[in-house]
Amino acid sequence: MTGAQLIVAALLLPAAGAAGVAAAGRWPNLREGVTLCTSALLFAAVLALTPTVLAGGRPQLFVLEMLPGIALGFRIEPLGMLFALVASGLWILNSLYSIGYMRGNDEPNQTRFYVCFALALAATMGIAFASNLLTLFLFYEMLTLVTWPLVTHHGDAEARSGGRIYLGYLLGSSIVLLLPAIVATWVLAGTLEFTPGGILRGKASGAAIGGLLALYMFGIGKAALMPIHRWLPAAMVAPTPVSALLHAVAVVKAGVFAVVKVIVYVFGVDTLAGAGAADWLPAVAGFTILAASVVALRSDNLKRRLAYSTVSQLSYVVLAAALLVPLSVAAAALHIAVHALGKITLFFCAGAISTASGKTEVSQLDGIGRRMPWTMGAFAIGTLSMIGLPPAAGFVSKWFLLGGALEAQHWTAVGIVAAGTLLSAGYLVPIVYRGFFRPLRGSAAHGEAPLTMVVALCASAAATLGFFFFPELPLALARSLGSG
Repeated sequence: MTGAQLIVAALLLPAAGAAGVAAAGRWPNLREGVTLCTSALLFAAVLALTPTVLAGGRPQLFVLEMLPGIALGFRIEPLGMLFALVASGLWILNSLYSIGYMRGNDEPNQTRFYVCFALALAATMGIAFASNLLTLFLFYEMLTLVTWPLVTHHGDAEARSGGRIYLGYLLGSSIVLLLPAIVATWVLAGTLEFTPGGILRGKASGAAIGGLLALYMFGIGKAALMPIHRWLPAAMVAPTPVSALLHAVAVVKAGVFAVVKVIVYVFGVDTLAGAGAADWLPAVAGFTILAASVVALRSDNLKRRLAYSTVSQLSYVVLAAALLVPLSVAAAALHIAVHALGKITLFFCAGAISTASGKTEVSQLDGIGRRMPWTMGAFAIGTLSMIGLPPAAGFVSKWFLLGGALEAQHWTAVGIVAAGTLLSAGYLVPIVYRGFFRPLRGSAAHGEAPLTMVVALCASAAATLGFFFFPELPLALARSLGSG
């Protein structure tokens, strides 16, 4: 297949899978089989594009002209390739996990769940492969809308409240801030096509660039920079596979992906560095890293603690991109993949613990590693990655981030990374300690969660370790970021 045909396949396969799931809704085994087959086919299509991109090719697809000079179009560059690989690969694991979770918890509306999940992956592929800002914006908004039914899945008052916050923050930030930024870019540059070196290179002054950058950074609400972050913990009312989708596979990754894409291909690293227009951004990212970590430290609910951990970890991507040196920009791309692997493992474990034992609070987890050794072992691996310790994936991106901070001689960033690392250890290591080294509470007759859940969380933990030992593919994509 040609590159254009593979792009079509990557965009249409999840949508076709959603239709197949809806048609097979009366037969659960068939429905879930369609989900698994679609996720595997999507990953195969994305993987088939990788050699071309690594070799310097940039497959593209023109669909139609939406406005004069602005097309609905797709073009694959290294950052989009990396994002698509992560999202499509983790969809397979999330689909496997969802089978055990949805059945084990006797969740309602399971067909709707799988349909919306597939549509979310279709939107994610559109974001990853978008060739211009308008195409990215359309799929970005589509992702918000198709994930809202997942956030409100349980249909109770708490779910509806969480859904209102979710829509309010994400639609509000994108319409009030992001869309005007895109219009302003069109007025200044006369194009919205992502361009190596930046669309705005030589098109605007320092003050205009600084103001426009602020609109983009806070308008991309899915990146969860404070104060545009409350939607993320509010969305924890959703089932755990949805939390994994929000935090690891699609939604927040679409946010930080868009941040890096805008910095590299809209403004251009050299333009921002020369104008000094991004000097404020490391401070905002650093504040988010530290403040969210402190909230996580004080949270007893496990999913809430992991949610604020995500708010913190996402800003490592923003911080890395804002340092504006090659090593740090590569670290930003790497951390998108690294965080996805580690955080999906932690959320998988949280859902497995809840399903098997009914426990949702950190204070309830004493001795649970004796009953759920596979789950807590995987949690320990995810913890290593979030802290940034070998032999887990998080060490790789944090190494590049520290190297970038030193190259930029940004000593505040070095201090933020060091403090954030200590805080990450502070809110995650005690969970592992409780699970393995404290006496078991109560009779605790339960064992591990359903098999498909345990297989999925062990596979994601293994991938987190594998990234450390075999980082060549993501490193090659990250290092070629900005080349086209």
